[in-house]
Amino acid sequence: MIGWMWISTLLHAQEFRCNVQVVSQQIQGTNKQVFQTLQNAIYEFMNNRVWTSNVYTMEERIECNLMFNITEQLSADEFRGTLSVQARRPVFNSNYNTVTLNFVDNDIQFRYVEFSPLEFDLNTHGSNLTSILSFYAYFILGLDYDTFALFGGSSFFTNAERIVLNAQNAPESGWKPLDDLAHKSRYWLVKDMLDPDYEPVREFNYRYHRLGLDLMDEKVAEGRAEITNSLELIQQVYRKKPDPYMYLLRLVFDSKVDELVSVYTESYPEERNRAHNILVEVDKTNSNKYKSILEQTL
Repeated sequence: MIGWMWISTLLHAQEFRCNVQVVSQQIQGTNKQVFQTLQNAIYEFMNNRVWTSNVYTMEERIECNLMFNITEQLSADEFRGTLSVQARRPVFNSNYNTVTLNFVDNDIQFRYVEFSPLEFDLNTHGSNLTSILSFYAYFILGLDYDTFALFGGSSFFTNAERIVLNAQNAPESGWKPLDDLAHKSRYWLVKDMLDPDYEPVREFNYRYHRLGLDLMDEKVAEGRAEITNSLELIQQVYRKKPDPYMYLLRLVFDSKVDELVSVYTESYPEERNRAHNILVEVDKTNSNKYKSILEQTL
Protein backbone atom coordinates (compact mmCIF):
# COMPACT_ATOMS: atom_id res chain seq x y z
CA MET A 1 0.00 0.00 0.00
CA ILE A 2 2.81 2.43 0.84
CA GLY A 3 4.52 1.72 -2.47
CA TRP A 4 1.26 2.25 -4.37
CA MET A 5 0.72 5.62 -2.66
CA TRP A 6 4.27 6.72 -3.56
CA ILE A 7 3.76 5.78 -7.22
CA SER A 8 0.42 7.59 -7.31
CA THR A 9 2.03 10.74 -5.94
CA LEU A 10 4.83 10.54 -8.48
CA LEU A 11 2.47 10.12 -11.42
CA HIS A 12 0.52 13.19 -10.41
CA ALA A 13 3.50 15.46 -9.89
CA GLN A 14 2.47 18.99 -10.79
CA GLU A 15 3.81 21.10 -13.64
CA PHE A 16 5.39 24.06 -11.84
CA ARG A 17 8.21 24.77 -9.48
CA CYS A 18 6.97 28.29 -8.86
CA ASN A 19 8.60 30.72 -6.45
CA VAL A 20 6.16 33.30 -5.10
CA GLN A 21 6.88 36.59 -3.35
CA VAL A 22 4.37 39.16 -2.13
CA VAL A 23 5.98 42.52 -1.35
CA SER A 24 3.96 45.02 0.68
CA GLN A 25 6.40 47.66 1.96
CA GLN A 26 4.25 50.48 0.59
CA ILE A 27 1.25 49.40 2.66
CA GLN A 28 1.21 50.95 6.13
CA GLY A 29 -0.95 50.45 9.20
CA THR A 30 -2.53 47.13 8.30
CA ASN A 31 -2.35 43.45 9.18
CA LYS A 32 0.89 42.37 7.53
CA GLN A 33 0.18 38.71 8.21
CA VAL A 34 -2.44 38.73 5.44
CA PHE A 35 0.32 39.16 2.85
CA GLN A 36 2.24 36.15 4.13
CA THR A 37 -0.97 34.13 4.08
CA LEU A 38 -1.65 35.37 0.54
CA GLN A 39 1.88 34.40 -0.54
CA ASN A 40 1.41 30.88 0.84
CA ALA A 41 -2.00 30.55 -0.84
CA ILE A 42 -0.63 31.60 -4.24
CA TYR A 43 2.29 29.19 -3.84
CA GLU A 44 -0.07 26.31 -3.12
CA PHE A 45 -2.37 27.29 -5.99
CA MET A 46 0.41 27.39 -8.58
CA ASN A 47 2.40 24.37 -7.42
CA ASN A 48 -0.25 21.93 -6.24
CA ARG A 49 -2.86 22.35 -8.96
CA VAL A 50 -2.78 19.96 -11.95
CA TRP A 51 -2.74 22.13 -15.10
CA THR A 52 -2.30 19.52 -17.84
CA SER A 53 -3.06 15.89 -18.59
CA ASN A 54 0.63 15.11 -18.98
CA VAL A 55 2.88 13.39 -16.45
CA TYR A 56 5.75 15.47 -15.06
CA THR A 57 8.67 14.22 -13.02
CA MET A 58 10.07 16.50 -10.34
CA GLU A 59 13.00 17.34 -12.64
CA GLU A 60 10.69 18.33 -15.50
CA ARG A 61 8.66 20.89 -13.59
CA ILE A 62 8.76 24.38 -15.09
CA GLU A 63 10.64 26.95 -13.05
CA CYS A 64 8.94 30.31 -12.72
CA ASN A 65 8.86 33.34 -10.43
CA LEU A 66 5.86 35.46 -9.49
CA MET A 67 6.54 38.67 -7.57
CA PHE A 68 3.53 40.71 -6.49
CA ASN A 69 4.32 44.27 -5.45
CA ILE A 70 1.28 45.52 -3.55
CA THR A 71 1.19 49.31 -3.80
CA GLU A 72 -2.33 50.14 -2.58
CA GLN A 73 -4.90 48.72 -0.23
CA LEU A 74 -8.24 49.90 -1.58
CA SER A 75 -10.34 48.36 1.19
CA ALA A 76 -10.05 45.72 3.89
CA ASP A 77 -9.81 42.96 1.28
CA GLU A 78 -8.99 44.69 -2.02
CA PHE A 79 -5.46 45.36 -3.26
CA ARG A 80 -3.72 46.91 -6.24
CA GLY A 81 -0.16 46.59 -7.53
CA THR A 82 2.05 44.99 -10.14
CA LEU A 83 3.15 41.46 -10.98
CA SER A 84 6.54 40.44 -12.33
CA VAL A 85 6.47 37.10 -14.13
CA GLN A 86 9.53 35.14 -15.20
CA ALA A 87 9.76 31.60 -16.55
CA ARG A 88 12.75 29.47 -17.51
CA ARG A 89 13.44 26.34 -19.49
CA PRO A 90 16.48 24.04 -19.15
CA VAL A 91 18.77 23.71 -22.14
CA PHE A 92 19.38 20.10 -23.15
CA ASN A 93 22.37 18.38 -21.59
CA SER A 94 23.54 21.47 -19.69
CA ASN A 95 23.16 23.25 -16.36
CA TYR A 96 21.91 26.37 -18.14
CA ASN A 97 18.31 27.64 -17.96
CA THR A 98 17.08 29.99 -20.67
CA VAL A 99 14.44 32.63 -19.90
CA THR A 100 11.20 32.13 -21.85
CA LEU A 101 9.17 34.95 -20.27
CA ASN A 102 10.15 38.16 -18.52
CA PHE A 103 7.10 40.38 -18.15
CA VAL A 104 5.68 43.00 -15.77
CA ASP A 105 1.90 43.28 -15.52
CA ASN A 106 0.96 46.73 -14.23
CA ASP A 107 -2.80 46.04 -14.02
CA ILE A 108 -3.09 43.91 -10.91
CA GLN A 109 -6.16 44.42 -8.74
CA PHE A 110 -7.92 41.75 -6.72
CA ARG A 111 -9.86 40.89 -3.59
CA TYR A 112 -8.49 38.46 -1.04
CA VAL A 113 -9.98 37.52 2.32
CA GLU A 114 -7.37 35.91 4.55
CA PHE A 115 -7.56 32.10 4.65
CA SER A 116 -10.24 31.97 1.96
CA PRO A 117 -9.55 29.19 -0.58
CA LEU A 118 -8.30 30.14 -4.05
CA GLU A 119 -10.69 28.53 -6.49
CA PHE A 120 -10.72 28.61 -10.27
CA ASP A 121 -13.07 27.43 -13.02
CA LEU A 122 -11.88 27.68 -16.62
CA ASN A 123 -15.44 28.33 -17.79
CA THR A 124 -16.24 31.31 -15.57
CA HIS A 125 -14.65 34.47 -14.20
CA GLY A 126 -14.96 34.40 -10.43
CA SER A 127 -11.93 35.64 -8.53
CA ASN A 128 -9.77 38.13 -10.42
CA LEU A 129 -6.72 36.85 -8.52
CA THR A 130 -7.14 33.24 -9.59
CA SER A 131 -7.98 34.33 -13.14
CA ILE A 132 -4.69 36.24 -13.29
CA LEU A 133 -2.73 33.34 -11.82
CA SER A 134 -4.34 30.82 -14.16
CA PHE A 135 -3.83 33.06 -17.17
CA TYR A 136 -0.08 33.19 -16.54
CA ALA A 137 0.07 29.48 -15.73
CA TYR A 138 -1.41 28.62 -19.12
CA PHE A 139 0.63 31.29 -20.90
CA ILE A 140 3.87 29.95 -19.41
CA LEU A 141 2.84 26.39 -20.35
CA GLY A 142 2.12 27.56 -23.90
CA LEU A 143 5.53 29.16 -24.24
CA ASP A 144 7.26 26.12 -22.77
CA TYR A 145 5.48 23.61 -25.04
CA ASP A 146 6.15 25.84 -28.07
CA THR A 147 9.88 25.46 -27.43
CA PHE A 148 9.69 21.67 -27.63
CA ALA A 149 7.29 21.23 -30.57
CA LEU A 150 6.24 23.57 -33.36
CA PHE A 151 3.03 25.28 -32.15
CA GLY A 152 2.96 22.73 -29.32
CA GLY A 153 1.52 25.23 -26.85
CA SER A 154 -1.64 26.12 -28.78
CA SER A 155 -4.09 24.41 -26.41
CA PHE A 156 -2.64 26.29 -23.44
CA PHE A 157 -2.80 29.64 -25.22
CA THR A 158 -6.41 28.81 -26.07
CA ASN A 159 -7.11 28.25 -22.37
CA ALA A 160 -5.47 31.60 -21.56
CA GLU A 161 -7.66 33.20 -24.23
CA ARG A 162 -10.76 31.64 -22.66
CA ILE A 163 -9.84 33.23 -19.33
CA VAL A 164 -9.59 36.61 -21.08
CA LEU A 165 -12.95 36.17 -22.80
CA ASN A 166 -14.63 35.18 -19.53
CA ALA A 167 -13.33 38.40 -17.94
CA GLN A 168 -14.67 40.87 -20.52
CA ASN A 169 -17.27 42.17 -18.06
CA ALA A 170 -14.88 42.30 -15.12
CA PRO A 171 -14.36 45.78 -13.61
CA GLU A 172 -10.61 45.23 -13.23
CA SER A 173 -8.15 46.25 -15.95
CA GLY A 174 -5.96 44.06 -18.13
CA TRP A 175 -8.63 41.92 -19.77
CA LYS A 176 -10.04 44.22 -22.44
CA PRO A 177 -8.52 45.64 -25.66
CA LEU A 178 -8.68 49.30 -24.60
CA ASP A 179 -7.22 48.75 -21.13
CA ASP A 180 -3.71 49.36 -22.46
CA LEU A 181 -3.25 51.33 -25.69
CA ALA A 182 0.35 50.13 -25.92
CA HIS A 183 -0.92 46.52 -26.10
CA LYS A 184 1.05 45.58 -22.98
CA SER A 185 -1.72 43.64 -21.29
CA ARG A 186 -3.04 40.13 -20.80
CA TYR A 187 -5.61 40.67 -23.54
CA TRP A 188 -3.02 41.55 -26.17
CA LEU A 189 -0.44 39.01 -25.03
CA VAL A 190 -2.65 36.05 -25.85
CA LYS A 191 -4.43 37.68 -28.80
CA ASP A 192 -1.13 38.29 -30.56
CA MET A 193 0.19 34.87 -29.64
CA LEU A 194 -2.77 33.24 -31.41
CA ASP A 195 -2.79 35.70 -34.34
CA PRO A 196 -1.67 34.01 -37.62
CA ASP A 197 0.40 37.11 -38.42
CA TYR A 198 2.57 36.27 -35.41
CA GLU A 199 3.05 32.58 -36.19
CA PRO A 200 6.68 33.23 -37.22
CA VAL A 201 7.36 34.35 -33.62
CA ARG A 202 6.14 31.01 -32.33
CA GLU A 203 8.17 29.19 -34.98
CA PHE A 204 11.17 31.23 -33.82
CA ASN A 205 10.60 30.01 -30.26
CA TYR A 206 10.70 26.41 -31.44
CA ARG A 207 13.69 26.70 -33.75
CA TYR A 208 15.68 28.92 -31.39
CA HIS A 209 15.29 26.56 -28.43
CA ARG A 210 14.81 23.02 -29.77
CA LEU A 211 16.92 23.22 -32.94
CA GLY A 212 19.35 25.86 -31.68
CA LEU A 213 20.18 25.97 -27.99
CA ASP A 214 19.41 22.29 -27.38
CA LEU A 215 21.83 21.31 -30.13
CA MET A 216 24.76 23.42 -28.98
CA ASP A 217 26.03 20.90 -26.44
CA GLU A 218 27.17 18.58 -29.23
CA LYS A 219 27.07 20.72 -32.37
CA VAL A 220 27.82 24.31 -31.46
CA ALA A 221 28.18 25.67 -34.99
CA GLU A 222 25.03 23.95 -36.25
CA GLY A 223 22.95 25.13 -33.29
CA ARG A 224 24.19 28.68 -33.60
CA ALA A 225 23.49 28.66 -37.35
CA GLU A 226 19.88 27.61 -36.64
CA ILE A 227 19.53 30.45 -34.14
CA THR A 228 20.79 32.91 -36.76
CA ASN A 229 18.36 31.53 -39.33
CA SER A 230 15.51 31.74 -36.83
CA LEU A 231 16.13 35.47 -36.38
CA GLU A 232 14.87 35.95 -39.93
CA LEU A 233 11.42 34.88 -38.69
CA ILE A 234 11.43 37.79 -36.24
CA GLN A 235 12.64 40.06 -39.04
CA GLN A 236 9.74 38.86 -41.20
CA VAL A 237 7.19 39.89 -38.57
CA TYR A 238 8.95 43.19 -37.92
CA ARG A 239 8.84 44.15 -41.59
CA LYS A 240 5.21 43.12 -41.96
CA LYS A 241 4.22 45.17 -38.89
CA PRO A 242 0.90 43.42 -38.14
CA ASP A 243 -0.13 46.08 -35.60
CA PRO A 244 1.15 49.52 -34.57
CA TYR A 245 2.89 48.29 -31.43
CA MET A 246 4.20 44.75 -32.01
CA TYR A 247 4.68 44.29 -28.30
CA LEU A 248 5.07 40.55 -28.78
CA LEU A 249 8.48 41.20 -30.30
CA ARG A 250 9.39 43.26 -27.26
CA LEU A 251 8.45 40.27 -25.14
CA VAL A 252 10.97 38.14 -27.05
CA PHE A 253 13.84 40.55 -26.65
CA ASP A 254 13.14 41.32 -23.00
CA SER A 255 13.83 37.60 -22.45
CA LYS A 256 16.65 37.04 -24.93
CA VAL A 257 18.80 40.13 -25.47
CA ASP A 258 21.76 39.19 -23.24
CA GLU A 259 21.59 35.56 -24.26
CA LEU A 260 21.67 36.48 -27.94
CA VAL A 261 24.84 38.46 -27.40
CA SER A 262 26.50 35.54 -25.61
CA VAL A 263 25.50 33.06 -28.33
CA TYR A 264 27.88 34.75 -30.76
CA THR A 265 30.89 34.82 -28.42
CA GLU A 266 32.81 32.35 -30.61
CA SER A 267 31.04 32.93 -33.93
CA TYR A 268 32.55 33.70 -37.31
CA PRO A 269 32.67 37.28 -38.69
CA GLU A 270 30.10 36.63 -41.43
CA GLU A 271 27.65 35.08 -38.99
CA ARG A 272 28.19 37.83 -36.41
CA ASN A 273 27.56 40.50 -39.04
CA ARG A 274 24.40 38.80 -40.23
CA ALA A 275 23.01 38.39 -36.70
CA HIS A 276 23.98 41.92 -35.73
CA ASN A 277 22.32 43.47 -38.77
CA ILE A 278 19.04 41.65 -38.11
CA LEU A 279 19.02 42.43 -34.40
CA VAL A 280 19.71 46.16 -34.70
CA GLU A 281 16.90 46.37 -37.25
CA VAL A 282 14.25 44.56 -35.24
CA ASP A 283 15.33 45.63 -31.73
CA LYS A 284 16.63 49.19 -31.90
CA THR A 285 16.17 49.60 -28.14
CA ASN A 286 19.12 47.30 -27.48
CA SER A 287 21.31 48.29 -30.43
CA ASN A 288 24.16 49.32 -28.13
CA LYS A 289 24.25 45.86 -26.58
CA TYR A 290 24.32 44.24 -30.00
CA LYS A 291 27.44 46.20 -30.92
CA SER A 292 29.42 43.82 -28.73
CA ILE A 293 28.56 40.99 -31.12
CA LEU A 294 30.84 42.59 -33.71
CA GLU A 295 33.62 42.89 -31.16
CA GLN A 296 33.75 39.15 -30.45
CA THR A 297 36.86 37.30 -31.58
CA LEU A 298 37.51 33.62 -32.13
